Amino acid sequence: MISRTWSRAALSLSLAVAVVCTYSMVGLAAQQAAPSGELSVVGQVTVNGTNAISGATVFSDSAITTGQNSSAVVSLGRLGRVELMPNSSLKLTFNEGTVTGALDAGKVRFSTSTGVASSVLTKDGTAVADNSSPNVFVVDVECGNTVVATQAGRVELRAGGAVKQIAAGNQDTAGTAQPGSRCTRLTRDTQFGALSGGALALLLLGIGGAVAAAIFAAREDNEFLFGGNPIVISPSR
Repeated sequence: MISRTWSRAALSLSLAVAVVCTYSMVGLAAQQAAPSGELSVVGQVTVNGTNAISGATVFSDSAITTGQNSSAVVSLGRLGRVELMPNSSLKLTFNEGTVTGALDAGKVRFSTSTGVASSVLTKDGTAVADNSSPNVFVVDVECGNTVVATQAGRVELRAGGAVKQIAAGNQDTAGTAQPGSRCTRLTRDTQFGALSGGALALLLLGIGGAVAAAIFAAREDNEFLFGGNPIVISPSR
């Protein structure tokens, strides 16, 4: 009698362990199958409220925040990548063919591949990229309103029932900026980057020509002689 009782208890325990193991394996397999990205950080970055380091894995629906003088990049493989500038807060969601974000603060750059639907939601509206081509665009809410700058591809800014088409090299806004704001938004890393290749080449060519002219004028004014002592001009820092 006692032997049968122990046998039943052992059998029940074995079944319970088997059930627990099965559910654990299913849960682990589901987590491993979920799409994920790899994080690179500079400075202070948190993911879901926890301090993050470079090489960490980021899953869909993660809240990413960067501190002052800090930045983060989430590499999503064939989907593309998402870059957060300093003092930014973004909830990032992605799957096999979609990358979306809800931007609460700061500035973010999306770079997505052809066939990938990408968009960024702000309090003023939504920036939606055309997935028929690769897209690179910046969404900035630093000054209280929303500014969208397209660097490659084409993006729509949908706000208040209106749709604004923003081609590469252009930007547009939605909402109202904070009064008295001194933001230095969309300067070096967006407006300059948004220039087309031809415009950028012309700009650099113009700068090079101006520098060459200045050097030539300086040589003429100071009567540089090939046989004399060379004059060395130390660059200021």
